[in-house]
Amino acid sequence: MQTLSTLNLCHNEIGAVGAQHLANALRNNKTLNTLNIESNQIGDVGAQHLADTLRNNKTLITLNLWSNQIGDVGAQHLADALRNNTTLTSVDLGSNQIRDVGAQHLADALQNNTALTTLNLRSNHIGHVGAQDLANVLRNNKTLSTLNLYHNEIGAVGAQHLANALRNNKILTTLDVGDNKIGYAGVQHLADALRNNTTLSTLNLDHDEITDVGVQHLANALRNNKTPITLSLAWNKIGAVGAQYLADELRDNKTLTTLHLSGNRIGDVGAQHLADALQNNTTLSTLNLDHDEITDVGVQHLANALRNNKTPITLSLAWNKIGAVGAQYLADELRDNKTLTTLHLSGNRIGDVGAQHLADALQNNTVITIVFLIYFIYPFALFLADTYHIRSRVQ
Repeated sequence: MQTLSTLNLCHNEIGAVGAQHLANALRNNKTLNTLNIESNQIGDVGAQHLADTLRNNKTLITLNLWSNQIGDVGAQHLADALRNNTTLTSVDLGSNQIRDVGAQHLADALQNNTALTTLNLRSNHIGHVGAQDLANVLRNNKTLSTLNLYHNEIGAVGAQHLANALRNNKILTTLDVGDNKIGYAGVQHLADALRNNTTLSTLNLDHDEITDVGVQHLANALRNNKTPITLSLAWNKIGAVGAQYLADELRDNKTLTTLHLSGNRIGDVGAQHLADALQNNTTLSTLNLDHDEITDVGVQHLANALRNNKTPITLSLAWNKIGAVGAQYLADELRDNKTLTTLHLSGNRIGDVGAQHLADALQNNTVITIVFLIYFIYPFALFLADTYHIRSRVQ
């Protein structure tokens, strides 16, 4: 007999009363392991009802409470439940109203909790004090592998607390501190920690005002880091100089597998630096250069680099300033390409002439998927070109 294991009630205005009904049902339920009540305005009272049930529930594994007007009081109730709960592995408290006090309650609970692996606190109001409490947990916690603090207020001081914890932490694999205004000072602390950390595999520093100075610290750290890593540096005011710092490291780097640089200002010169590095790099499998002010000139450098690169790679160049000439440079490379697996060109100006260049190249290419938007000709059609054909999908 099949039984319900997943319940999704997001965006249903159930409120605290509805949360109470669900909590009562969970007391005896033995099958539900995933509950999503995102955006339901349950507040602190609703959080308390659920927390009372979680103390004894042995079935629920994933709980999504995103955007529910939960503050520090509600966080305390949930934290009290987490102290002894042994089954819940993922809790999403993103986009609530949790501040440093609420973060402290959660951190205290994690000192004893041995089950939780993922904690999402994105888009709250946690500052450097709350970051310090969470960092203290990371020193001893043996289970938490993913911590999301995107769009909080931890600043450079909070980044330093987390960095200090990362020096010895052997469990955390994913850390998101994007949009926290940590600046190049905060990035320097994290970079220093990365030199010896052997477990962190994903680090998100998007929207963190790190500039070229911060990039230099990260590039230096990657020289010593021995763990395969995904690094996201989107929208950070990084220019051609910062791109050069990364490129210099990429020439011999054996660990950086994914690099996101979208929304920066690297331009054609920065693209050339990265392209030169790709000639010898054997590890990077994804490079995102969307919104980076790259023109046909920069594309020419990248296309030339792909001629010698031997690693299967995804290249994203969406929303740049690439025209039909740039499309031709890429098409010339694609004719004999054996490594480029996915190419994103959405939001450029390649037109029907550029589309023809790419289509001609696909006659012989065997490994490529292209996503691109053709403006002026078919402004609302998304074209996908694969091994066999080009097809249009209306957005």
